[in-house]
Amino acid sequence: MTKRAAVIGAGFGGLALAIRLQSAGIATTVIEARDKPGGRAYYWEKDGHVFDAGPTVITDPDCLKELWALSGAEMAADVELVPVTPFYRLTWPDGTVFDYSNDDPELERQIAALNPEDVAGYRKFLDYSAGVYREGYEKLGAVPFLDFASMIKAGPSLARYQAWRSVFSIVSGFVRDPRLRQALSFHTLLVGGNPMATSSIYSLIHKLERDGGVWFARGGTNRLVSGMVRHFERLGGKLRLADPVEAIESDGTRATGVRTKSGWRESFEAVASNGDVVHSYGLIEGHKRGPAAAAKLKRKRFSPSLFVVHFGVKGALPDVRHHTILFGPRYRELLGDIYDHGRLADDPSLYLHHPTVTDPGMAPEGHSTLYALAPVPHLGKLPIDWAVEGPLYRDRILQVLEERLIPGLRDRITTLFHYTPQDFAQDLGAHLGSAFSLEPLLTQSAWFRVHNRDDKIPNLYFVGAGTHPGAGIPGVVGSAKATAGLMIDDLAR
Repeated sequence: MTKRAAVIGAGFGGLALAIRLQSAGIATTVIEARDKPGGRAYYWEKDGHVFDAGPTVITDPDCLKELWALSGAEMAADVELVPVTPFYRLTWPDGTVFDYSNDDPELERQIAALNPEDVAGYRKFLDYSAGVYREGYEKLGAVPFLDFASMIKAGPSLARYQAWRSVFSIVSGFVRDPRLRQALSFHTLLVGGNPMATSSIYSLIHKLERDGGVWFARGGTNRLVSGMVRHFERLGGKLRLADPVEAIESDGTRATGVRTKSGWRESFEAVASNGDVVHSYGLIEGHKRGPAAAAKLKRKRFSPSLFVVHFGVKGALPDVRHHTILFGPRYRELLGDIYDHGRLADDPSLYLHHPTVTDPGMAPEGHSTLYALAPVPHLGKLPIDWAVEGPLYRDRILQVLEERLIPGLRDRITTLFHYTPQDFAQDLGAHLGSAFSLEPLLTQSAWFRVHNRDDKIPNLYFVGAGTHPGAGIPGVVGSAKATAGLMIDDLAR
């Protein structure tokens, strides 16, 4: 291995990229600021509980298995994936419960119970979702958009599926029941997008889940991360933890290496960053590209942040599904509060993660592990002191859970802590505390997103949520495939 590459950040994107590079014979070092790998997929162990920070919804397992197959290995040797069904249990304040899965007869029975006319509309939506999946994911998901010509080439396909329309607008053209419109459009929130503004191309998530299923890594998402690390190191890769990168050094033309807080310094033929894109450009020394690119990025729209309450409770909760969505009384108006107006809603919609219903080993015997997540405005729209507001909002979320899903919840809690937008900013270097980087608008997608290879520094690359194709495990793993292809070709010259 004569060529050497550095990957800054050990999130899913960084690790997937590092595995691809190492599998191709490029000596790769991953440098991670935190004491554990994972990035946003960090975890904590408290009082016998294992708490995943997220993400916790695993889709398209084949994109992960491919990372092992590159070297003739099998992911099953390092990670056990367990199917989750239903994918999500969706609930509304009026008492409606909808189990969302790929069981067509049961799904259509539930749709008919809400509105019989929407069964036919749902089938048409399936066809639409399959089409955008082929064009947007299979054909373009791992293709780097390095020039505007590549965007123009993709234009006819995007136009055929009316990519300028929002997911919610498209869904509303197929089904009429307001609850079904929410059920078929909320997925964009899982990648930081507003269903009312995110391009209809993101309807492909529905097809992605139906075909590939929704999965859980036994032991938690952290076990998937540790499996990736184990495989990377087995291939000869190096992982450096608890040592933040302070600079991407440059000779004025190319990146020459990295320097860390500990004083460690190394030269590399190529440098890739899995870190926040604004933060990453701020690391560049010796090249005017850094400040200019960071300033330009700051003028773009960033996805909201998240407020997450982690808690352990006494007893089992067999009736609480692995993934539960609790829609609030408002949908469009709540999204407006989060994305546009910067208001902290008293009536949040929540995602509840309950891994111990699938894997009791993530809690002490006789206990359960959960977290509740609420999308909230990022720090640029809501610059409040979360040290003060956090405990109040935590209590409000627990109250909603107790009223809607788990009676007597607060009396059963044994372990409790929360994670705020300020933590996203501090721990992950996330600009404005955004949980998903750039908002996935059509005007901030593909070529309009941060490029997988920088335009000015030819051996500087990006991977992860801020670059093409975007956030979510399949997205960042797809970005790793796109970026690795560029790096491998460039380093072979």
